[in-house]
Amino acid sequence: MSDVVITGFGATTPLGPDAPTTWQGLLEGRNGVHTLDVDWIDDVPVTFAASVVDEPTNHIPRPQARRLDRSSQLALVAAKEAWADAGLELPEPDDETGASNGIDPERLAVCCATGIGGLHSLLGQWDIQKDKGFKRVSPFTVPMLMANAPAANIGLLVHAKAGVHTPVSACASSSEAISLGLDQIRLGRADIAVVGGAEAIIHPLPVAAFAQMKALSTRNDDPEHASRPWDVDRDGFVIGEGAAIMVIETQEHAKARGAKIYGTLVGSGISADSHDIVQPDPTGSGQASAMRKALQSAGLSPSDVKHVNAHATSTPLGDTAEAHSIAAVLGDATDQVLVTGTKSMTGHLLGGAGALESFASVMALLDRKVPGTINVNQLEEGLEVNIATETTDLPAGDLVALNNSFGFGGHNVTLAFSNANATR
Repeated sequence: MSDVVITGFGATTPLGPDAPTTWQGLLEGRNGVHTLDVDWIDDVPVTFAASVVDEPTNHIPRPQARRLDRSSQLALVAAKEAWADAGLELPEPDDETGASNGIDPERLAVCCATGIGGLHSLLGQWDIQKDKGFKRVSPFTVPMLMANAPAANIGLLVHAKAGVHTPVSACASSSEAISLGLDQIRLGRADIAVVGGAEAIIHPLPVAAFAQMKALSTRNDDPEHASRPWDVDRDGFVIGEGAAIMVIETQEHAKARGAKIYGTLVGSGISADSHDIVQPDPTGSGQASAMRKALQSAGLSPSDVKHVNAHATSTPLGDTAEAHSIAAVLGDATDQVLVTGTKSMTGHLLGGAGALESFASVMALLDRKVPGTINVNQLEEGLEVNIATETTDLPAGDLVALNNSFGFGGHNVTLAFSNANATR
């Protein structure tokens, strides 16, 4: 099989309006968590989150933005950046063939995920119906609220005709989308794919709901230190929003059009805990299975791995289980692997988290620098893994990173990346 390489990145996040700024923020240990300035803040028990630094409506024409949920707006902003970063121009909207840049639209796929979907549109239109009657409900409500809207709108943007897909697997969604894109290319169904995810649920209902299930940190008096993976005083995750998109393609396709290459997507592994709808299996066996499958898919051994971007949401049970599962998979190689939790800076983007952390994993290999996990004052004892708490250099030579994403329902996805083929 041809290598599947990464040729474009786009992101809009709590750390920056684009991919380069977000990466720089991660290296600097910048914090994207803050107290919210919204009119509903007194109605919820948690008053902080990690919102994007740049409103998507600054980049989307107003008439179009009114027909898009915030999640789709974020996805489009990131997709436009990724497409341009890959050295591609958007096709003309009135071009019925969709062909541009020498790309056959029948060989172009989109796999873009969300964990929850168009929540702002759903609840906003429900409020309108209750207050003003059904005649005031927008005729665009369904296309705005459906979970596949971000993927569908990206597909329309780039004129993808090989297939447009939307995995929905909670916080593992965008990693599963990337895995699906890899499969589409390896199975010969596409030569190039736009993959990733987006989420936008900073809204009183999900904030209240996650708080009621005791999943969120409640550090209202110190939000910047609320997301603290593996710290003994961690008390829950921080809701974030944003989008991250990448362009992947066969190495031959990329070289034929003279594209720069960030690295290679070498494998993926998917498993399920079958343990509980919310709590992770404390043994970490399902998570370990996903990691082993990713290594097997890539033809790699644990000794090849030098970095793990962990799911690490800052929850008491989740962080411990993941650390033990990483050590179980890597075995004797554990000590040579730098593990980090970038949600300490970005908060948890839920359905967009895996894509953002995949971006961070690839950039870590490319720049040979692992961003540190911030807010760690005292590590939990007995974790068995080497956690980077400051930006740390990676060694010379061939490098492999794993990115873990786990979701409610017991979904586990691990992606494997290498710095092979990089040409930047």
